Amino acid sequence: MNFAFYGRVSTEDQQDPEASRGWQIARARQLVEPLGGVIVAEFFDIGLSRSLPWKRRPEAARLLEAFKDAARGFDAVVIGEPARAFYGAQYELTFPLFEHYGIGLWVPDVPGGRVDPESEGYELMMSIFGTMGKSERRRIKVRVRAAMASQAATDGRFLGGRPPYGYRLADVGPHPNPGKAAAGQRAHQLEIDPATAPVVRRIFDEYLSGHGIYAIAEGLTRDGILSPSASDPERNRHRASSAGAWGKSAVRVILANPRYTGRQVWNRQRRDEVLVNLDDVALGHETKMRWNNRADWIWSAKAAHEAIVTPETFAAAHEQLTAAANRPVSRHPRSDARAPYALRGLLFCGLCGRRMQGNTAKGTLRYRCRYPAEYALTEKSEHPKQVYVNEQAIVDELDRWLSSLFDTEHLDQTCEQLAAASATPDDGDTGRREIAQRKVADCDTRLSRYRAALDSGADPAVVTTWIAEAQGEKLAAQETLAIVPRKSSTPAEIRALIVGLTDVTKALKDADGQAKAEVYTALGLHLTYRPNQRQVDVIAAPKAVDVSACRRGDLNPHALAGTRPST
Repeated sequence: MNFAFYGRVSTEDQQDPEASRGWQIARARQLVEPLGGVIVAEFFDIGLSRSLPWKRRPEAARLLEAFKDAARGFDAVVIGEPARAFYGAQYELTFPLFEHYGIGLWVPDVPGGRVDPESEGYELMMSIFGTMGKSERRRIKVRVRAAMASQAATDGRFLGGRPPYGYRLADVGPHPNPGKAAAGQRAHQLEIDPATAPVVRRIFDEYLSGHGIYAIAEGLTRDGILSPSASDPERNRHRASSAGAWGKSAVRVILANPRYTGRQVWNRQRRDEVLVNLDDVALGHETKMRWNNRADWIWSAKAAHEAIVTPETFAAAHEQLTAAANRPVSRHPRSDARAPYALRGLLFCGLCGRRMQGNTAKGTLRYRCRYPAEYALTEKSEHPKQVYVNEQAIVDELDRWLSSLFDTEHLDQTCEQLAAASATPDDGDTGRREIAQRKVADCDTRLSRYRAALDSGADPAVVTTWIAEAQGEKLAAQETLAIVPRKSSTPAEIRALIVGLTDVTKALKDADGQAKAEVYTALGLHLTYRPNQRQVDVIAAPKAVDVSACRRGDLNPHALAGTRPST
């Protein structure tokens, strides 16, 4: 019997992905090889929480997609560690697909190895594995949070992340954990940044003397003082359009940050898991950052770093901010919190370059840009206070344009344009790819070292922060690999895919906002609205597709990888 292997490892597991894959597939082979079984295909998800349902894990989704192919090459799936594969009720939601396509499921932890679909006992055991996976994840979260709360309250330890504006990171010697110190890791804490700390004091002084938040931002911009995002452009590339202008939000964040008093403060925000779709709980949850009540903040027992403002100054500013926030304002209740914006994240303002925000008025979906209302500009701007555009006016024309690209008359021309745009990369692209590949390898090395330190008894709270930073750098490098051209596609290959997508584009007219958004994103659309001309410039940069991985008629987002030819 031929088997497909499935496994998974996440950052929460604190393991080296390669080592985790090794022991999981070894367990799988120990089960099937004595019976004459051979593993002919592997599906292994890396860096994903077990709480994600199978259809939202790329490799698991690819495995389920392979079930539909009669020439898939395997008759059963073997899982080395079921508690890593199934979480909560995922087994009950997924196994019916195994039964429908006649795919067997084998795990080492059940009698005989094969899950019997007719046995209630096997179903109970698999449900227990899902419960074990859920409880293990919860235990990890509780332990890490308890450790971080203790370190913040007792030691005032810096728990990672970027330093607040006005501070910078200082090396304070070997790490207090002997294992980490032996590995060469260093401890850090906040220290005064002489260039930006006076700006923080100025903001507090002006606010308490009666200046409004916008007036403070206007004065800072007028005096040529760089905003927090402009002061650290490497970490704020997405805010380049602000051009150094101070925003009201930046001033407000500084006034509300208690760490300027010299105390370490943790747990100001929390991660809540909310359902992705209330009408389809099988899609699982997504993480949302939300603010905690002030009473739930964890304060260090003593000063952890040099203060920029006194506790009394901060308390007075906080009281003034609270009073302003509680001032009654006549507002209409929001009805657009989960509106199905088809162009969410894809539409940009042609005057300032910022991404336009979704907004609903009287049931009409539209997008707006409020750049001058949020940022204090040094000179009078030609940008209106608010720019609005209705979604439907764009979407109707956009769908007609997309359909025309894929109709019989223009299909050959579209294929040739995409093939030309996916030409072989030049030396510069090759260099960028090599740099990004080296960065990924370096991050993998660091992650292995961090996880080894954790296994040897290192502080889980600090290691978790380091792992998160390394994962962030790795993701950024992987994004570079995704957008830098890698290989060429022929017109015939592209045509084979587009012919399969023709029905999808024609169906856009009747699709809902969510479905449209998925197709627009897969096509790599970038829209720029120019209000003065009342026009929208559109660039389509679909990711190059491994055509052999796509079945005709499918829009398979997991086959999208590599270059981004544009037309």
